[in-house]
Amino acid sequence: MARSDNARIDNARIAEVFDATAPQYDRQIRFSERRLLGNPRRWAIGHASGRVLEIAVGTGLNLPLYGPDVTAVTGIDLSAGMLAHAQQRITDHRLRHCEVRRGDVQALDLADESVDTVVSTLSYCTIPDPAAASAQAMRVLVPGGRFVLVEHGPSTNRVLTWFMRAIEPLTLKFMADHLVRDPVPYLEDTGFVIDSVDRTGLGGNCFRVLAHKPE
Repeated sequence: MARSDNARIDNARIAEVFDATAPQYDRQIRFSERRLLGNPRRWAIGHASGRVLEIAVGTGLNLPLYGPDVTAVTGIDLSAGMLAHAQQRITDHRLRHCEVRRGDVQALDLADESVDTVVSTLSYCTIPDPAAASAQAMRVLVPGGRFVLVEHGPSTNRVLTWFMRAIEPLTLKFMADHLVRDPVPYLEDTGFVIDSVDRTGLGGNCFRVLAHKPE
């Protein structure tokens, strides 16, 4: 079963944090991804096809990476500040097949069985209720549809995991970030079939997960 988090950050706090960090977000996250997580974005986007829902789309760093197998992308995020950067990226790259809008991935305003792939890159660490987000992803995916997830979490190195747990109260307070939240049980408990889980990055702290909705 998915672990119950001791600390919960609500939607308003998440929007506040990411509105404030939006101007610096791209620079900060690129450093972390390169040094700690093994550059996971291209891996994730390479597994997307058809109609894509990207949850917690942020500043839209993934949007220019989607290839010809993707026909449309809808990005959802709580932060207006982050979405402003994503919209500018759409304009700059002329990504006519992409749209972004403000919304709650725990209560999506999309129709049942309306997307082929759900993509989540580094979002389960901040979503207040990952179980609800997983259930929504299950609802909007077509039967057989794919969930592609990249997330940091507990390391395969016990010392590194201990350190991450020790500083997690600070990352929760200032960044709304659960450092050692394991994303896989949330998908399993929702009924997703887990196709693969690979561990990469520093001390195996990056999860690369492929799952699908049962036919």
